[in-house]
Amino acid sequence: METALSTDALFQPFNLKGLRLKNRIVMAPMTRSFSPKGVPTGDVAAYYRRRAAADVGLIVTEGTVVERPAAKNDPNVPDFFGDALPAWRRVVDEVHAEGGLIAPQLWHVGAARGRDPSWDPQPVDAPSGLSRPGKRFTEPMTEEAITDTLHAFGRAARAAKDIGFDAVELHGAHGYLIDQFLWRGTNERDDAWGGAGIPERARFAGEIVRLTREAIGPDVPLILRLSQWKQQDYDARIAHNPEEMRAWLEPLAEAGVDVFHCSQRRFWEPEFEGSDLNFAGWAKKLTGKVTITVGSVGLSGEFIAAFAGEGSKPASLDGLLRRLEAGEFDLVGVGRALISDPEWVLKIRDGRTDELKNFERSDLGTLF
Repeated sequence: METALSTDALFQPFNLKGLRLKNRIVMAPMTRSFSPKGVPTGDVAAYYRRRAAADVGLIVTEGTVVERPAAKNDPNVPDFFGDALPAWRRVVDEVHAEGGLIAPQLWHVGAARGRDPSWDPQPVDAPSGLSRPGKRFTEPMTEEAITDTLHAFGRAARAAKDIGFDAVELHGAHGYLIDQFLWRGTNERDDAWGGAGIPERARFAGEIVRLTREAIGPDVPLILRLSQWKQQDYDARIAHNPEEMRAWLEPLAEAGVDVFHCSQRRFWEPEFEGSDLNFAGWAKKLTGKVTITVGSVGLSGEFIAAFAGEGSKPASLDGLLRRLEAGEFDLVGVGRALISDPEWVLKIRDGRTDELKNFERSDLGTLF
């Protein structure tokens, strides 16, 4: 990989609501499934510690699930309740020992089921019982289930603060539960948790944000990851224009979001016709909030193809650097490159681009 532009913009400190990030690089949450029975092991703690030691500005963990029967679709995805909490405290302590900062990503997969037929906890939570538009496979969530889910997020957020995490991220993207409420294709409810308008469908997300903010207090940064695309439909969109995006994001900002983590499959693609701004650029412009851009940063090939088996090679950061220098967004999420190489940040900083590693699907089979 050759980068002609100076990388100085990536290595400017950033103040995130009192947190002093040493640079603009955020380790993006990437599912790893190395937590047997939902409990992170010492290897998981060492995995995050290595990245803290190598100067990642902020680590966001893999998705960790809240306390609902079917909140995860893989038994080795980590929990964020019960026996998992002491293990997460160890992760926090090890990251902090290296001077790092870390946030858990709180998650509920909703109707997005896994590939292991032996893992089928019930009842499945889904706003309208749909796994994708037109495909009903379970009953819509009851009012009781919705209320319990909301409070499960609140309890997890409180635990994150008590353990000592530096920030909290909510997973509201990629066709998982929060996103299933936001997306008209999977939310056909006609009660207070649904409706034709984006603000109506955003009520569930807004309540989770509100309860999370209440649990962590005013001083802990709250990040919300969002996407237009869904695993069920790569071309899906919640907002078709800036006005709809404003209707989507402003209520969430008012509910307590500090940072929008804007997921695209390819970060360089413009969000709307007539502007070069990407998703994170528009989110910042419309809300004034801090934004993180993410999506195939530093590697060739977009990440869905990579997870399907396509290898990826290091790619130029010039386009990213131009956008960052222009103030389009504030922070940069890096996923696959940091799975393959815990020292990616140091190599970029020191100009050791000839030492950067390719990403191969086999990298998912171990914790480097």
